This record gives sequence, C-alpha cells and structure tokens, in this order.
Amino acid sequence: MTYDLIIVGGGINGCAIAREAAVNGLNVLLVEKDDLAAHTSSASTKLIHGGLRYLEYYQFKLVREALQERERLLKAAPHLIRPMHFVLPHENAIRPWWMVRLGLAFYDRIGGRISLSRSRSLKRRDDLFLAPLRRKGKGFVYSDCWVDDARLTLLNAMDAAQHGARIMTRTALVSAQRRDGVWQAELSDGQRIAARAIVNAAGPWVAEMLADIHVQSRSKVRLVKGSHIIVPRLFEGEHAYMLQQPDRRIVFAIPYQGTSTLIGTTDVPVARPEDAGISEDEALYLCAAANRYLGRQITPRDVTSSYSGVRPLYDDGAPESRAVTRDYVLELDSEGPPALSVFGGKITTARRLAQQAFDTLAGAMNWRRNASTEDKPFPGGEMANFSRYLEEVRKGWPFLGEARSLRMARAYGVMLGEMLDGVSSAEAMGRDFGSGFSEVEARWMRDREWAATADDCLMRRSKLGLAMSNAEQISFQVWWENLS
Repeated sequence: MTYDLIIVGGGINGCAIAREAAVNGLNVLLVEKDDLAAHTSSASTKLIHGGLRYLEYYQFKLVREALQERERLLKAAPHLIRPMHFVLPHENAIRPWWMVRLGLAFYDRIGGRISLSRSRSLKRRDDLFLAPLRRKGKGFVYSDCWVDDARLTLLNAMDAAQHGARIMTRTALVSAQRRDGVWQAELSDGQRIAARAIVNAAGPWVAEMLADIHVQSRSKVRLVKGSHIIVPRLFEGEHAYMLQQPDRRIVFAIPYQGTSTLIGTTDVPVARPEDAGISEDEALYLCAAANRYLGRQITPRDVTSSYSGVRPLYDDGAPESRAVTRDYVLELDSEGPPALSVFGGKITTARRLAQQAFDTLAGAMNWRRNASTEDKPFPGGEMANFSRYLEEVRKGWPFLGEARSLRMARAYGVMLGEMLDGVSSAEAMGRDFGSGFSEVEARWMRDREWAATADDCLMRRSKLGLAMSNAEQISFQVWWENLS
C-alpha cells in the first residue's frame, strides 16, 4: 500500500499535521516510537498563550499568530481549554513599570479581537490575588488559557483517525529511502510501506531522523530542557502567577489537579533528547522563584512530583537559551519525493504550523486544499457553552458527583455521552481503581485513545496517577495487564 504521507512523531506537531492532511483527504500514516505525547508534548507548562515575554525579543509575528490561535483553540475545544487570570506582581528592579504596562497593552491588541478580559492593574480590592503574596505592592492581571497538553495532542490524533488517518503507536520508522519515485520505509514491526511524501516531526529527535532518512538539512535544532515541580497547593483560587526573576526569566505558579501548584519552567541546554530529568539545581531554582513572591515558602522536600521535557528549538544563534525563538521553521527537501522537517514550534501554534506544513507539501505535490481546520471543533468540543454542558452531565449522570463530573466533562466533552451510553449507576461503571477512575473509562482509553500501558492511562490520558496511592496504581496495573 502506498500512502500519500507518512508522518514520523506523535507529538503535538505530528498529530496536528496528520489532522490537517487527513481532513484534506490525504491517505495518512503516523508512526510514533512510544506513546502519543510521550515526551515534550506532555511536559509543557500547559498553557495556550501568546507568549507575553516574547515581546521583549521583538517576536511580534509569533505573538500575534499565537494570540489568534488562542482564540481559535478556545472555541474548538471549550471543554479542554479554559481561560485563566494571571497575576503579574511588579518588581521595578527587573523591568520598569511603564515597560510592563506598555507590553500588556500591546499584548491585548496585537492579536486583534479577543474574547478574554483585557489586562489591568491590581487593585486593593483584589484580595484573592494579593493575599498569597509576600509583598502587597503594585502589579497587573492579564488573561491567557490553560490546557491539558497530552489530551490536546490526543484530540488531534483522534480527529485525524476519524478522517481516515492510520495512527500507529509503539512503532518506529527504522529507515526510509527514495526509490521508484516514492519513499520506501521499514517500520520496527517489520512492515514495509511506501509513501509519496514524508514529514519529520520527531521533535527532539529531528536531527537523528534526518540521518535515518539520509536528508541533509540547513537548519539546526537546539535542545533545551524545561523542568517543572508540583507541590501542595500554595494559594486559593483558579488564577495563576507570572513571576519575574532576577535573571529576567519568567516562572509560572499555576493551580494543578485541585490540590497542587505547578511551578515552572527552567531553560537548561542539553546534549541529547534522553537528558530529560530534573536536576537538584533546577528544583532549588524553582523553589526560590516561588519563594521570592509567595508567602507559603517551599523547599525541594515539599515537591510531590516533577517532570521535564526537552524542547527542540530552532537554533537561531541566540546566546542564551531563554532568548532562543519559540517560532517554528519548516524545511522542505524536494530532491525526489518530498521530505518536510519541523524545527521548533509550540503547542499554541501547532494548528497553524500544520496548516503551513500541508500548504508547503501541497505546493510540491500538486495537492489541493479542500478543507480548513481554522473553525473546526476538536472531538468532544461540539458545544456552545461548557458550563451549560456540565449542568447537563450532572443532571444525566448524577452518580458521578461534583468533582468527577467536572473532570470527565473537561477531559471528554460531548464524547462523554458516548462513553456513558447505557450507564445508569456508579456500579455500572465497573471497578473503581481510586480517585474516581473507573473500568469504563480505562476501556475507553484502550479502545479509543491508543492507550497501551497503565502509565498511558494514569499519567497522560489522565493525571490521576498523581492522586492515587501506590497500592491503587499497582492494583490498576495488574488489572490492565490482564485486560483482554
């Protein structure tokens, strides 16, 4: 069988390109050597944002594009993406007040019409925002969005599959070469396939994949590790904090999983994609970053969990990691059947990247664009208002309870009706493994979401492994391994 397109990499960029190509009628195969979003795409700060700090580096095009995509994504996945207020305490020694105020005003306008509330100065009546701070001085409030990064990646893959794409996880591309006018490729399961074009969306492994397919590149990738820590909740409310640091970096403190605070990220150059893992220095840095502003002080002993991801940034020659562009570069090699390589990118702009990737390949292959994803909802996102949908869920399945109904409505959107079709009681959901994670949900992940291991379910499809005890996790793993 000859595919129109084979995509290597099941992160956000690869899955978004698969969606774009499949929606436009191409016969698509996506291969991922591990799980979907197994690496960088599940290790982000979990924000859909324009990138306020990028204005400081004059990346106006990137910020404008990201803010426009933020609006599209908020409409396309209102269950998974939600607005969030960010409190920016002011430290004049780092950046002058007028500079921050001007930057926020520009941020409010550069993306065009927005649905989120505009930035403003902190007021004395903002008790919820001010109470956690050590110093109740000046500051600002602005808006961006929160997202479950791994599930957004998954939704791209699901939509691609619904339009005919074949998604193969735990399957690596071993080799590929141009022969007889197509790409002849060998997969790790022994299959040999052919494709008219190939996309290298291998993320941190983009350079290695170029070598495997024998393609020379003008572009270089710069590997930068970003680490996050999770600690018991440091403040009340559903807002987050954007904390300026003396080294001019930004660290976020974000409500996470109801009872925790997520703090990140770092920027540490690394040599290999396999170097993802938080260091002692990074943990100390993130604790100090939060302690500089928040009243509840923490040490590395308070860290309940952590994660790290390696960002495959396009190497623009910037002297410091924090200054390297977060924009993306698409490089086309058309010496024979085309090969398109993806350098850089971010979760917020993945749809736009995919659109440009398709158009680039279409120009080389004489493919026609016959559909657009600009206004297309993601699976589960076909709703006008999330709050009203949540009311319907609680009315239809009252046995879920307040917390579980919110979590599941957020995760699955209107697909929840399909999952719970015929389920009329808690008992009908099957075994409860802890933290509200049930058998019916686990089977859905296996059958509809390419989950192949217990870890896929507990740490990426959901984050319930963070809340479950070791005994509960082991019990689920045993059940999963015996699942036929």
